[in-house]
Amino acid sequence: MRALIRAALLGLALSATAHAAIDTYEFRSDAERERYRGLIEELRCPKCQNQNIADSDAPIAMDLRREIYRMLGEGQSDEQIVDYLVARYGDFVRYKPPLDARTMLLWYGPAGLLVVGFGVLALILVRRRRSVATSASNTLSPAERERLATLLDKKDP
Repeated sequence: MRALIRAALLGLALSATAHAAIDTYEFRSDAERERYRGLIEELRCPKCQNQNIADSDAPIAMDLRREIYRMLGEGQSDEQIVDYLVARYGDFVRYKPPLDARTMLLWYGPAGLLVVGFGVLALILVRRRRSVATSASNTLSPAERERLATLLDKKDP
């Protein structure tokens, strides 16, 4: 009986620490709720590296959700909210940063590296083929070449 009570108390103690914070906000309409949901799912948590604001339990993510809710209540557009967060935290808060001079390498760098890699591969293959062709032609001495030519010129009767 004591073991059962201990197990129950341990279960209660563990479950008390495992609760997650749930934001409960009242929205004027379902469209506003969808805008809020879309914004918190498309923006990245500055602390969690690769987790959106909706899924993060970090204190900064909770603050950002509260700030987005406040800005939606003030009637600001999605662009204004995203611009505010980008001005405050940089392009890192976006999963899809804009295409500009600062992010050009981010957008086109992988394709450029792929093209350079194929170019290097092609150059290596061309040099290797030339090397094999040159070494094959240099293996016979002049006397052997002459004998080979006479053997090839002979026709079978």
